[in-house]
Amino acid sequence: MVAVSVPVDTVSEERTALGQAADDRVQILDADGAVLDDAAVPDLADDQFVSMYREMWLARHLDERAISLQRQGRLGTYPSLAGQEAAQVGSTHALADEDWILFQYREHGAVVTRGLSHEYLLYWMGHEKGNEWLAERNVFPLNISIGSHLPHATGMAWASKLKGEDRAFVCHFGDGATSEGDFHEACNFAGVFDVPAIFFCNNNQYAISMGRGRQTASDTIAQKASAYGFDGIQVDGMDPLATYEVTRQAVQKAKNPEEGQMRPTLVEAIMYRFGAHTTADDPSVYRDDEEVERWKRWDPLSRMEGFLRNRGLVDDESLDAIHEECREVVANMIDEAMTYEPDPEQFFEHAYAEPTPRVREQRAEFQRLRERHGDDALLEDE
Repeated sequence: MVAVSVPVDTVSEERTALGQAADDRVQILDADGAVLDDAAVPDLADDQFVSMYREMWLARHLDERAISLQRQGRLGTYPSLAGQEAAQVGSTHALADEDWILFQYREHGAVVTRGLSHEYLLYWMGHEKGNEWLAERNVFPLNISIGSHLPHATGMAWASKLKGEDRAFVCHFGDGATSEGDFHEACNFAGVFDVPAIFFCNNNQYAISMGRGRQTASDTIAQKASAYGFDGIQVDGMDPLATYEVTRQAVQKAKNPEEGQMRPTLVEAIMYRFGAHTTADDPSVYRDDEEVERWKRWDPLSRMEGFLRNRGLVDDESLDAIHEECREVVANMIDEAMTYEPDPEQFFEHAYAEPTPRVREQRAEFQRLRERHGDDALLEDE
């Protein structure tokens, strides 16, 4: 693993002020996308580098359109990923198709890398069909209760190990989740039982409005892994190549085919959330525009574009073609999602594993009203 120093500027000074030593953080690209002198570029085909950029740009554009849909009342509360694309796309490129992803709720880029469909929008519109689509791609259902999916990741990884499977389980979560007991329990069990899990902390500097400096007194989140008996590593989470390489090595350690002993890893990806926590949040209450602009110097999209241009892999014409294709993909997704007609009786399907007498009674009443008045009349009454 190559650890390199971050160039001294306002952003790196801000990072160091947060207790994150630049010399210990893995980084490959500088702010302009140039490869740092002491860094090694991952051994990937040129088209895979281009695919990373395309997926990052697609994720950013999907993000923008999803926020617009929410403002129009056509989508539920939505969490923006802007600024975090590199960690999501880079880490997913390091996985095999059979490896599992457990995401918190902001890692849309990981889903984009696994393939994208209008059904992902249906998921955010509240339709169960989206859940089925995620499961088919080895993506665990979105988690809203902070940190509660971490023990699931440990359990899934442990079960996979007992079954003799060759799979890794990457669990995404925010820095705020490390203050939950679920984080401790998941990591402790993972360390004791040597499960093939990668705990991927997307440290975007804020747990909603709570700054990273008030979240923990430890110098880094990565160092917490030592308490559980496995490795922790800190990476520039706005560098897609660095997050790819760190995750690749963590996956190799998790599967460890040569020595036969699986080991978990805690990855702390340092990044910044450009937008609001969700569409229900007002970030101007707890941070200023100047801070956001400083971090935008490290925008993962412009860094990856700079890398591709330096290697002669893209030019203005090819970039325009990529952007137009992505716009068309998202536009088609939205058009298809908006044609979906949900069945209102789905409300009664998943409240309990088996319907209770009260749920059966409510469903029967709903069916009587539906037969008598029709769906349109019911909606008007509401």
